[in-house]
Amino acid sequence: MLGTLVLGRSLQNASGFSISVTQLWGAPRCHPRRAERCHSQGPCAQRNQSDAWHPLWKGPASVPGGTRQSPVNIRWRDSVYDPQLQPLRVSYAAASCLHVWNTGYFFQVEFDDSAEESGIRGGPLENHYRLKQFHFHWGATDERGSEHTVDGRVYPAELHLVHWNSVKYRNYKEAVMGENGVAVIGVFIKLGARHEELQKLVRVLPEIKLKGARAAVGPFQPSCLLPACRDYWTYPGSLTTPPLSESVTWIVQKRPIEVAQDQLAAFRTLLSSALGEEERSMVDNYRPLQPLMNRERDGDPHASSRPPDSWMSRCPGAAVTYDHKPAG
Repeated sequence: MLGTLVLGRSLQNASGFSISVTQLWGAPRCHPRRAERCHSQGPCAQRNQSDAWHPLWKGPASVPGGTRQSPVNIRWRDSVYDPQLQPLRVSYAAASCLHVWNTGYFFQVEFDDSAEESGIRGGPLENHYRLKQFHFHWGATDERGSEHTVDGRVYPAELHLVHWNSVKYRNYKEAVMGENGVAVIGVFIKLGARHEELQKLVRVLPEIKLKGARAAVGPFQPSCLLPACRDYWTYPGSLTTPPLSESVTWIVQKRPIEVAQDQLAAFRTLLSSALGEEERSMVDNYRPLQPLMNRERDGDPHASSRPPDSWMSRCPGAAVTYDHKPAG
């Protein structure tokens, strides 16, 4: 099953107000492991797999026998346009935000996933997926940090919004290990203007400096972390942290969001060590790139005529819309 990548064309809030977004031309072609799609703007640096030295990856980089591991390098020329892709709808309730905590690998913002209030549907997804959490990956320097790459180039950080299939599975734990169990929206982060909404999280980071620490963040609207232009790539892949299960439908935004230098620097002040342990900086918490392997393309009526390593990039044949629910 091959991934597809999609470009979002419109944004729509709960009031029905629609904003037109310029669509990127053509269908990007992605060659990396899967059809992952990312759009890199501005200067990015080349990344080597050896850059990811985090203790979590001292063992084998891939799951034994795994054929659709993530992250991957996206090649524009190898991605394939899919005009049949349906609109992707995102509906998040700010009030469902619970807390932020230091996992020892990154900081993670948790959401109440006991109801359907916050989630996504449409696009490459057949069911509704509830929002479970979001987290970031970043490097020790601005030259590296994102997990996915585009044409071999990287961003200094990457955001992942993690959702699970609430139609097929009873909870996140089951979904992680099941087919089509998880959907992750990936967003590249580049240096630029200050991100005022992100600052709400940055302000509480000193409270969770040590591994295991938690802090309340109050209502938080995750959609504020999505780019204005919602064009994206999608492909079948895996989690990038243990258990590395191949249950993920990746939806990688082509456009990055901007954050200020000091905001990203605040990420690097966190520690992956607990109280009483030798201090270890929380940096370079990204997984090395994984091999593409042979994968079948999915959803392309002409797939049989294309080479086995080409990917369907679902660029905007369908609009990508987002609904926003007010806090409370």
